[in-house]
Amino acid sequence: MYNNDKILLEQAYHAIYENDSPFKPATPDDIEDRKRQILRIANQKVQEYIKNGSVGNLILMGTSIQSLPRDLKVGGRLNLSFTSIKSLPPGLEVGGNLDLSYTSIQSLPADLKVGGKLYLAVASLSRKYTKNEIREMCPGIDGEIYV
Repeated sequence: MYNNDKILLEQAYHAIYENDSPFKPATPDDIEDRKRQILRIANQKVQEYIKNGSVGNLILMGTSIQSLPRDLKVGGRLNLSFTSIKSLPPGLEVGGNLDLSYTSIQSLPADLKVGGKLYLAVASLSRKYTKNEIREMCPGIDGEIYV
């Protein structure tokens, strides 16, 4: 390595790791703060959706949302794929499709109503139950069930 290259590498190292550079790697605390912020934003989105009359779709895909309010009504589709959700609240009604793909969902409320399709691809629940067992547990699912 040439001397100039060493000097440039040392300068880059100091600029990133020893100063208040915007390029400084995230610490574990930074990462936790970001997760809390994303969760807060997702929860705010749900509250705004309810406040605005529960009209249209509610897309929470990829957020760190962990729970939904009891008796939530979603006029369109509800997308919870790639989230941290493990269970759904009692009284949940979804006018369109419900996507729970790639979740750790463990159970569905017996009174769940889905006007469209239920997607459970690579979800924990789909490894536990068959389509027919899921339909028996939740007779309020109108559309196809995809596991």
